[in-house]
Amino acid sequence: MEGRDTNEHLLALKVMRLTRPTLCSPAIVTSDSKDLPGNLLNNDLKNDITSVPGIETLAAGQFLLLPQSFGNIYLGETFSSYICVHNYSSQVAKHVSVKADLQTSSQRIPLSGHQMESVAAELHPQDILDDIIHHEVREVGTHILVCEVNYMSPTQGQLTFRKFFKFQVLKPLDVKWKFYNAEDVISDEVYLEAQVQNITTSPICLEKVSLESSHLFNVTALNTTMDEESVFGHVNVLQPQASRQFLYCLAPQASLTSDLRLLTGATNIGKLDIVWRSNLGERGRLQTSQLQRMAPDYGDIRLSIQELPNIIHLEEAFTFTCRIINAWKLYL
Repeated sequence: MEGRDTNEHLLALKVMRLTRPTLCSPAIVTSDSKDLPGNLLNNDLKNDITSVPGIETLAAGQFLLLPQSFGNIYLGETFSSYICVHNYSSQVAKHVSVKADLQTSSQRIPLSGHQMESVAAELHPQDILDDIIHHEVREVGTHILVCEVNYMSPTQGQLTFRKFFKFQVLKPLDVKWKFYNAEDVISDEVYLEAQVQNITTSPICLEKVSLESSHLFNVTALNTTMDEESVFGHVNVLQPQASRQFLYCLAPQASLTSDLRLLTGATNIGKLDIVWRSNLGERGRLQTSQLQRMAPDYGDIRLSIQELPNIIHLEEAFTFTCRIINAWKLYL
């Protein structure tokens, strides 16, 4: 992206997004040897320098392709950009400075050029003043990169111009959850089932999906085997539109289990922290807001089984122990 006004200004402003390249894949066009082209198309595909020898028809590339467009930016990823001010005139511009802000729907974020060291004393013909900015995007929707250039012209005095570059931040993951309250008066555990769906256009690798519980609960992840390995394997690759389900057990603190009124009001569970990598290693992170469960309704009387034999014989009496709590009084 470039902006300048040749009628007024000595300087040109160029802005380029910095992103990882993609793999250049060959165009797969083949034919049967009995068809009219014979093996002409197959041989042409084998001679394509972008194809991988031996697996030409799998669309696997072996060369990196520089980005041809601005591309997609997803929530939780880091937006990186290169900003360059170029003196294309034959005059010397003095006291040159460039500032960059990111305007979202809710705030304006300063990114670069707000310190005194960002000011260049002089910018001679064909010289440049550049900077690289990084920002982790935390809002979806329209973002506007606002770049402002200030300098002193030898003929026109102090001059200023601004350029605006608009882009959209998209949602990368769709996260849904369900709560299950254990009908156990001893533990009163809460189970959280979280579903994470990849709604980007390319595969991602889930590095971390954890539940940061509130101070009211202790959390245990139920997504590993007996050998402490992930049930999804060492590399958890999530294809576009695919989903993963994660399960967590939350045990209330002892101070809550001793008072049913406090336990009923413990609705703040915690938040999910998700970290992923794109197909070329770009890192993204997403953290949900505080998850809230519905307050459990224990009714007026709670009945639970405390002790029960493992084996019971037909037509023989057996003994068990139950516990009855008058929950109605606790609510008063």
